Amino acid sequence: MLKKLRRDKRVRNVMTTLAVVLSALLQTYVIQAFIQPAGLLSGGFTGIAILIDRVTSLFGMNISTSLGMIILNLPVAWACSKSISKRFTLFSLLQVLLSSVFLRIFQFTPLFDDEVLNVIYGGVLYGFAIVIALRGNASTGGTDFIALYVSNKTGNSIWTYVFIGNVILLCTFGAIFGWKYAGYSILFQFVGTKIISTFHHRYERVTLQVTTTKGPELTQAYVKAFQHGISCVDAVGGYSKKKMYLLHTVVSSYEVADIISLFHEVDGHVIVNMFRTEQFYGAFYRAPME
Repeated sequence: MLKKLRRDKRVRNVMTTLAVVLSALLQTYVIQAFIQPAGLLSGGFTGIAILIDRVTSLFGMNISTSLGMIILNLPVAWACSKSISKRFTLFSLLQVLLSSVFLRIFQFTPLFDDEVLNVIYGGVLYGFAIVIALRGNASTGGTDFIALYVSNKTGNSIWTYVFIGNVILLCTFGAIFGWKYAGYSILFQFVGTKIISTFHHRYERVTLQVTTTKGPELTQAYVKAFQHGISCVDAVGGYSKKKMYLLHTVVSSYEVADIISLFHEVDGHVIVNMFRTEQFYGAFYRAPME
């Protein structure tokens, strides 16, 4: 059992490392091939680092984007690590470090000359860079740390509020470098935020309504495997007239695939009806980020 746990941990670490490397490489590509050629500004701490780079260059100084990303992320990572696991924090910092290194060693050429195409495709790819890191149980640092810290405390996704904060940053950028590029940057950020909210569902809850002939067995297996409550009531099949069980539980959306797989192992004829839970009141277990 101990060997299996160690093997699973190694596999998880390898998968997270691959996600972090891919995310950092994609983020670097977007910055060099879309953001910089179009004069855009990304959101979050990467955007702040780019803004600092451009402002200091106006005064004959140079605080590079790669250096600014590291300096800005370290204090926030330390502060948020108390709520977010150390493993998650370390892998997120690795993503930031790799992005900074990749910005220095790679030189990607622009893909489009058109600003609108840079906004659309750059925003989509930048959003996926963040999603890849999140799916690998890491992040791209900066405002991701803050968003995940608040989400872990409240149980709600706050990417919309992150977008609002980025808009304020971009308005500052517009006041200095021109509103045209600020406007394009806001659209860029909007596209990226939509990608994140579409593909990252950690804080969404769903209700599972289960019909089965093996209620007690399925309930026992479920409670053993997942730390959620489940109710089980007697029922009668309207067509078969046989005794059935109706189970009801609320889970996080990212757990659904594993739960349904477990249900089918216990009862190959189980029927599961899933619908989105808009509001939930009461105690709810959410697995910590590792």
